[in-house]
Amino acid sequence: MPTPPKRTGGVLVWSAALLFPFALFATITLPGGGDGNLLQLPLAALALLLPLGLARRSPLAGLLVLLAGGTAVLFLVQDETFGRILILVVVIVADGMAGHVAATRPRRLSLPAAALTAVVQGNLALTIGQVDDVPTVLTVILLGVITAWVIGDSIRQRRRHAATQREQAEARAVEAERLRIARELHDMVAHSIAVIAVQAGMGRRVIDTQPAEARNALANIEDTSRETAAALRRMLVSLRRSDGGSAPAPRDPAPGLADLDDLVTRSAQAGVEIRLRRHGDRAPLPPDIDLSAYRIVQEAVTNVIRHAGTGHCDVGVQQDGRALTIEVTDDGPGTGVPAVAGSGNGLTGMRERVSLLGGEFASGPRPGGGFRIAATIPLPETTR
Repeated sequence: MPTPPKRTGGVLVWSAALLFPFALFATITLPGGGDGNLLQLPLAALALLLPLGLARRSPLAGLLVLLAGGTAVLFLVQDETFGRILILVVVIVADGMAGHVAATRPRRLSLPAAALTAVVQGNLALTIGQVDDVPTVLTVILLGVITAWVIGDSIRQRRRHAATQREQAEARAVEAERLRIARELHDMVAHSIAVIAVQAGMGRRVIDTQPAEARNALANIEDTSRETAAALRRMLVSLRRSDGGSAPAPRDPAPGLADLDDLVTRSAQAGVEIRLRRHGDRAPLPPDIDLSAYRIVQEAVTNVIRHAGTGHCDVGVQQDGRALTIEVTDDGPGTGVPAVAGSGNGLTGMRERVSLLGGEFASGPRPGGGFRIAATIPLPETTR
């Protein structure tokens, strides 16, 4: 069980810290003689290590134990030379612990701790050290505490800045993932809804005169709805794959240019015939480029179905050693885009996809009528 060792460790650390003044007192009261005097300094140094273990768990408590215990024992020192050396060692250790408090605790705690450290050190120097140049000694003590606090506070601020940067990077990653999911949902749902709307309209018009055609339209609506519902379900499952209480969910392969034939079939069911032309080599593309290329064609065809007012369009895909070029054109009387400016995200989504891949995107009416969408995506070296 992990909890009992933690409690035992805490008791041992506190016990060692509270034994510090007794160990220091035993050190300075060693019997006189050469051996005793030689052992006093190293034993005193070892005694000063006892509060450091507590300082790792509770920096402020470790500093207070050092100041309180050290001050109480130093008043009992009889040897003036040994007392001055011991005061110097306590001052150095206390400065380090004050800096540690500043590095691990907020300023509302570290500033009073640094001030208390400076006051205690000054009193020790004046009452026990019996210094001659009081202003100089007090200035050195004050500068030592200030330097330790500034270094510790700088470390704390740097850590906080690094943590803030990590949080911002995580937030940006989450936002980018949300935008990607939004684009995927828009491209998938918009195309499916456009096909369903056209099929429903056609079925409504011919249900009395051509029942067979109406049944075919309803069957196409059913198939498209099922496919879209399944795709949405897979996407929602993938969104939960990071849940700590569940195993990673399997992800279906993302669509790519190899799925354009299925897109042609669905568009034909919606009443728009696609003349697909592919030129150049068909080397495997990176997944992000392959998916983006498919979504660009899908969104362009969706705009033709919904806004162009024509029964056919041309889709050209050319891949060479340096770039992938996509062109979708129609000759319908419509605009190929939503009639109300800003009412659709299709063109914006396509432009963002191409921009993220470092390519160029163009769209607009054709001189002879209709609409044209063109995208050029550079290919990485590995696909050349």
